[in-house]
Amino acid sequence: MKQLEVQIMGQSYLLGCPDDGDARLLKAVDKVDIAMCKIRDAGKIKARDRIAVLAALNLAFELSDRPAPVLRPTGAANDSPDDAQIGSLLSRLDAALGVDGRLL
Repeated sequence: MKQLEVQIMGQSYLLGCPDDGDARLLKAVDKVDIAMCKIRDAGKIKARDRIAVLAALNLAFELSDRPAPVLRPTGAANDSPDDAQIGSLLSRLDAALGVDGRLL
């Protein structure tokens, strides 16, 4: 596993990334950054932790609107993220956030 330095809403983060996951992680970072900046730029919410929670909720809501993926054998081409992958990503995000658990 390697580390990538990324920026979300102007704040730098060093994130762990599987050797073949650069593009997917950068795409996820871009989505989170866009979602957070959109909320910030609306001007109604200033606290970064609240912006992060609202962005997470918005992204999760968008994911829930997608049709359920077709189940395929593990390792099949173009596997969609499953609960284990999402849990793994959440664990990595928790580790990146550090002890205080705050995004920014």
